[in-house]
Amino acid sequence: MESRAQSTPPFGQADLTNCEREQIHLAGSIQPHGALLVVRAADFEIVQASANARGFLGLDAEPVGKTLDTCAADAAEKLRAQLDDTVTVLPRALRVQAGRDGAAFDTLAHRVDGGLVVVEFEHPGEAVDLYGRVEAGLRKVLYASSLPALCDEAARIFRELLGYDRVMVYRFDDEGNGEVYSEQREPALEPLLGNRYPASDIPQIARRLYERNRIRMLVDVGYAPVPLVPRMPAPGAGDLDMSLCGLRSISPIHVQYLKNMGVCATLVASLMVGGRLWGLVACHHYMPRAVQYALRAACELLAEAVATRIAALESFAQAQAELSVRRLEQRMTELLAREGDWRGALFDGSQSLLKPVGATGGALLLDGQIQTVGEIPSSGRLRRIAEWLDGLPPADVHATACLSSENPEFAPIVAVASGVLAVRISDSPGDYILWFRPEHVRTIVWGGNPTKPFVIGNDPADLSPRRSFAQWHQVMEGTSERWSQADLAAARLVGLTVKDVVLQSRSVRMLIAESQLEQVRRQVSGSEQPVLVAAADGRVLLANAKLHALLGNAPLAHLGDLPGRFADTNEVRTRLDELLANKRAWRGEVTVPRRDGAPRPAMVRADPVFAGPDHLLGFVLLFTDLTERKAAQSARRRFQEGIVEGHRIGKGPLDSKEEVIFQGLLASVVENAQLAALEIADRADLARMPDLLESVRGSVRRAAELLRHLIGIAARARRK
Repeated sequence: MESRAQSTPPFGQADLTNCEREQIHLAGSIQPHGALLVVRAADFEIVQASANARGFLGLDAEPVGKTLDTCAADAAEKLRAQLDDTVTVLPRALRVQAGRDGAAFDTLAHRVDGGLVVVEFEHPGEAVDLYGRVEAGLRKVLYASSLPALCDEAARIFRELLGYDRVMVYRFDDEGNGEVYSEQREPALEPLLGNRYPASDIPQIARRLYERNRIRMLVDVGYAPVPLVPRMPAPGAGDLDMSLCGLRSISPIHVQYLKNMGVCATLVASLMVGGRLWGLVACHHYMPRAVQYALRAACELLAEAVATRIAALESFAQAQAELSVRRLEQRMTELLAREGDWRGALFDGSQSLLKPVGATGGALLLDGQIQTVGEIPSSGRLRRIAEWLDGLPPADVHATACLSSENPEFAPIVAVASGVLAVRISDSPGDYILWFRPEHVRTIVWGGNPTKPFVIGNDPADLSPRRSFAQWHQVMEGTSERWSQADLAAARLVGLTVKDVVLQSRSVRMLIAESQLEQVRRQVSGSEQPVLVAAADGRVLLANAKLHALLGNAPLAHLGDLPGRFADTNEVRTRLDELLANKRAWRGEVTVPRRDGAPRPAMVRADPVFAGPDHLLGFVLLFTDLTERKAAQSARRRFQEGIVEGHRIGKGPLDSKEEVIFQGLLASVVENAQLAALEIADRADLARMPDLLESVRGSVRRAAELLRHLIGIAARARRK
């Protein structure tokens, strides 16, 4: 029999041993500030309803079994025109009349599996002119020049717009722990700025819901849940998936959590960056508080803009690091050509090696030799770290902020090397660039003791992650400042750059040092980068396995055999003739035809190698697969197409004046997105670039639809 801790508990039946798997999206009930109907899309017959629907909507009879148009005269007609197959991500917003008196309601409708449509009704509240405030908010977001400034501005905007007692921008770290990164509050409230909260406070299933449903509101922690009747929309169909329902009941564990904090009402907006939950805008109130749909839509729109700006600012930091690396690459190439030794570029006293990743010390371990800069462990310790890294699973970058926790052997060097960042620069054992950060003893302030044990009981108060949120201070020792994503991207780029130079240098040595030919041949042959080494007459001396994987396994005896391996045969032949006849270096892009898929783009770097002014030794050709870079360029093109398409999204019943307002506000959204795209396109991490650009494009589409909902409802409210 499955244990209680391993079970998947239904909504409302979880305790702290299994709340991570509580089925909170299958709540089977709603908050009482609205009503919910579930209808079949085929005929709009009502198959399920909240128990309060009759009273809330002013109906003459219970709605289940009736058709939607008997309950809400104009709802069915409006929904038929709006509910296409795409309404599974962002619910459609309408203003409808319902009940015997034809009262107005704000209505949100979306599709769920089983051919069903969920329709939620709320009182519309007073008409609010949001255009000016939304426009001002978008501009403030656009002009924020740093991440702290942006988050401070976001907290101010949300508090001024919504009037909650406290608004926090809550940021997640790589382990899922949260930090109050920015805060706006009533002066009498205790500050929470800087407090941290453990990842367990927000279970993974809740985080996934935050990714889907970007705005969640709890009106009153003391509410009595209103059940859905019947429990299932059809016999044997299972519970209704309420992931996108704004009225969905909140997990009793989370409600108790808020009660323990003294919070009565909340509104939470998700900040999605690159398709990931970066953080939350969390609004707390100490009395019950409801926010009408128009304001919630404005907040969701602004949250999309804030997330887009976060992507831009974080990408800018990475672009700056990449610029430093490119300068380093240029100096290494110049030194290799001029002096035959590129290492001086790393250790010229200009912080060239340390600055891109913000390290205090660095070391190059190559061919058994060590060169260092800054504060570093002893040579013996450096070699031991390299041996330890050789025993780990292969990775582009290895990063740790607490080396001693990964290997206690290194505890004695925490003063200079609590943090280690490492990249492998060849396929030979022990060849690395290492960066170091010292121990940073600091005090982390948690919102309550995250390690305090809990007690499971029958009383709801016993189902709390903790009952005290008094600040709990934890002294962190043996750790450094964490390496950021920008640091990792810069390290990866430095590693690739140095690896390229190392391979080129070894290829040159292969031509120069005949006595060492076999050793160097093994090093070049085992390289992960395609390489070809040819004699002065064009005879191929070495073509490694990666080159054959790129071009095919047919023998290569001479450089003249290469053109036929490329789609652009004539261009390659011309360039190789110039290389052989005129000793002219070649940098260019080529295309490799593929029988098993799309052609593969590659960059070629071909250089003549001289032992003296008139003594040609041969040629070295290095190839770089550009598939990933081309995917990034394709993503940029799709992004631009998506931006243009964003101006045409969701054409609805707006008159000319409303369309002008819509286009004006959308222009600010698009401007923010375009700036973000420029920064993202320059980032070092090409692997994530397509996802980030696609995320920004999706954000524009979502913002455009939210804008049209917001303006449409406001316009219809004015015309009533």
